[in-house]
Amino acid sequence: MDKQEKDNNMHICAGLLAHVDAGKTTLSEAMLYRSGSIRNLGRVDHQNAFLDYDELERNRGITIYAKQAALHWKQLHMNFVDTPGHVDFSAEMERTLAILDYAILIISGSDGVQAHTETIWQLLKAHQIPTFVFVNKMDISYHSKEELLKEMNQKLDSRCIDFMQEDASLMEDVSMCDDALMEAYLTQGVLEKDVIKTAIAQRKVFPCYFGSALKLDGIDAFLDGLKTWIKPKQYGDTFGARIYKISHDEQGNRLAHVKVSGGVLKAKMKISDTEKVDQLRRYSGNRFEVIQEALPGEICVIKGIRQLQAGDGLGFEEHHTEVESVAAMNYRMVLPANTDAFATMRKLIPLMEEDPQLHITYSEMKKEIRVQLMGEVQMEILKYTIAQRLGLSVTFDEGMVNYKETIEQEVEGVGHYEPLRHYAEVHLLLEPLAPGSGIQVDSIAPLDKLDRHWQRLILNHIQEKEHLGVLSGSPITDMKITLLCGKAHLKHTEGGDFRQATYRAIRQGLMKAKSVLLEPYYRFHAEVAAMHLSRLIYDLESMKAHFSILSQDEDLCILEGEAPVACMQSYQLELRSYTGGKGKLSCFLDGYRPCQQAADVISQIGYDAQRDLDNPSSSIFCMHGSGYQVSWDKVEDYMHLPLRRQSPSETSFKHENTKVDEKELQRVFESIYGKPKDKKQPKRKPGKEIPATEIKTLKILPECLLVDGYNIIYDWDELRALAKDQMDAARDRLIDKLNNYQGYRKCEVILVFDAYRVKQSAQTIRKHGNIHVVYTKTSQTADNYIEMATHKLAKEYRVRVATSDGLEQLIVIGQGAQRISAREFQKEVEEHHRISSQEYKQQPVFRHQALTALREQKDVKKDK
Repeated sequence: MDKQEKDNNMHICAGLLAHVDAGKTTLSEAMLYRSGSIRNLGRVDHQNAFLDYDELERNRGITIYAKQAALHWKQLHMNFVDTPGHVDFSAEMERTLAILDYAILIISGSDGVQAHTETIWQLLKAHQIPTFVFVNKMDISYHSKEELLKEMNQKLDSRCIDFMQEDASLMEDVSMCDDALMEAYLTQGVLEKDVIKTAIAQRKVFPCYFGSALKLDGIDAFLDGLKTWIKPKQYGDTFGARIYKISHDEQGNRLAHVKVSGGVLKAKMKISDTEKVDQLRRYSGNRFEVIQEALPGEICVIKGIRQLQAGDGLGFEEHHTEVESVAAMNYRMVLPANTDAFATMRKLIPLMEEDPQLHITYSEMKKEIRVQLMGEVQMEILKYTIAQRLGLSVTFDEGMVNYKETIEQEVEGVGHYEPLRHYAEVHLLLEPLAPGSGIQVDSIAPLDKLDRHWQRLILNHIQEKEHLGVLSGSPITDMKITLLCGKAHLKHTEGGDFRQATYRAIRQGLMKAKSVLLEPYYRFHAEVAAMHLSRLIYDLESMKAHFSILSQDEDLCILEGEAPVACMQSYQLELRSYTGGKGKLSCFLDGYRPCQQAADVISQIGYDAQRDLDNPSSSIFCMHGSGYQVSWDKVEDYMHLPLRRQSPSETSFKHENTKVDEKELQRVFESIYGKPKDKKQPKRKPGKEIPATEIKTLKILPECLLVDGYNIIYDWDELRALAKDQMDAARDRLIDKLNNYQGYRKCEVILVFDAYRVKQSAQTIRKHGNIHVVYTKTSQTADNYIEMATHKLAKEYRVRVATSDGLEQLIVIGQGAQRISAREFQKEVEEHHRISSQEYKQQPVFRHQALTALREQKDVKKDK
């Protein structure tokens, strides 16, 4: 495509959004058909719609997965995404909002503006996405165009304008939407198209069209309206792209769906430090073509990436986007008998990559898998998907509410991490925020006290994991965490030290603060006949719901309000039962409120914050070359930096180097303690023997060696050189060396590799030869694992730890473990290898083999 053609064509990315059964997929089918993108007009009820190619979608008649297609209409090149309309899959819809230039909101003419439609409208407002409205099913609607437009003005926005009317009336209505438009209209008597385009792009005007997608009524007018009123978006030359979805093709290849927001994305292009584009695809439905480059505004698919996730940005799109839709319930997955839960968890990771809101977790203590789900429809879809992909027939229990925690007042948390040859201290201010604020992060630490790169690292550590509260072990929310100050050591501080100090500072602050348990609430819309109204009101009051009656007559009563999810989670089935299937109840998650039965819930969960080894609140200090643990309530007695809220007179001090005379020191010492007395060592009485009955036999325990894998790799020259080219080769070489070492030493060897930078990774333990190789779970360092392993093994083994920066204080103090540095361990391994080689060479078998080989060489020389 040459430059002139690029300028004459608009590349626009639009999304189709709607309440379920509004006719969204039918509209996409009609637009593709009228634009000539498809030859045959399919139907959802006939199971032959172009975008409903998934078997499960065709059977259920709903959209489950967001899918893209391309259409061309009179120089308008549109890439649009058909999103799910069912509330259970709202997270899939919300992920697409980050890539949209424009949104097309479909409203059913027979149903009008639904509750979920209002939710979508608020999301579009939050993301500031210009929106066109298409009112569908006008052929079967009992409402007139004027009635539906009035309802949209009341429930959505008063600037929803009928763009199918005459030009004069259209200009007048548009001018009423904004003061600047009114002034331009009164001055010039007309509004230029570019002025209206800009107003639509700035969300000052919302064009509305009416028709029937099934009958192809109004489709051409709508496409002409999009062509006329969409303002081309200007893109820069700097490369940028946003990943909005992860999927897998039929061959199991991992695919990243992206929208290019600047520059050009090319095949074989390096898009990050560790990722490269293997292949570029342009999809339309389930068909694709391989392309060499993607231009700004286009949607394409990258094949070959391994670690990037949905929401990640590429190029100048650095920040990661998160969806607001979260599940209010989590369920225990019930596996078939004799099924390994841990192995199943590993197989479920691709499903969590495709839908991060599933939030699949594995409890090592309970040996169970838990999943967060939006509702019963999503649960049925997940069961079917697991059966198809994994061949497992799973079920789910009744589920439990996803609680959260926050704090009432601000508090300063302190975390100190100082094992031998490590150092970091962090002070964080935890402040409560308004409901729905989530977690916000900031820093006011002076740069002259703590370098910028350390501050960035601390802020990353705050955001890299989901921190748990201390009441029920639920995630924290509605809180601002501000870095006040911190301290590093010029020689001994490493990145992992600030991770530990940051985690402990948050935890210590939560232990000090007065925490509040939060529970999710539903916003509900109920419709019942008048004869069932009293029953509904009684039930809502027993649920502690707050509601109001919007309308009441003999045929229909409408109520809206809010209630705790814990009370209303199964009420939909009960309402359908006592209304004979005629009653309707729609529920939408509406944030979190303080839990009304907090004490009972906390008691039922039974969480003990101080026994949670994965989330310690204590700090580690060092004295006389050894580390020791200080409980959270004593940390402030040992911390090295003062609390921020103390007055300067209490915390400021000035240190001066002064020379003190030795005689003066001696005088001060004698004035306090008196003159030192010479103590003679008592002489031992010779010849006295200890009775044999008093001699205790020392039990010699077997040896267990814990090896910090990456620490050894980056310390040994041979392995470090291999790691520069290929880390897998370095790991394999280390495993081979340790197998040989174990064969000579005859001890238990556990090699630990941390995976704290790997997203969505579960702990893995594998047997390689005679040794065990451990890959830790996400956000867990090798130091953490070695600490817990030492605690468990110290009673049965003589534990040694091979590392140059291991957690000596946690391994040695109270555990009886020994530490060996990486260099010392290398010498030991090489010495064992040398001795074992010599012993092997002395064996008769080896000598016989060597003599045979020598004779064969001589025979070859003679033949030559």
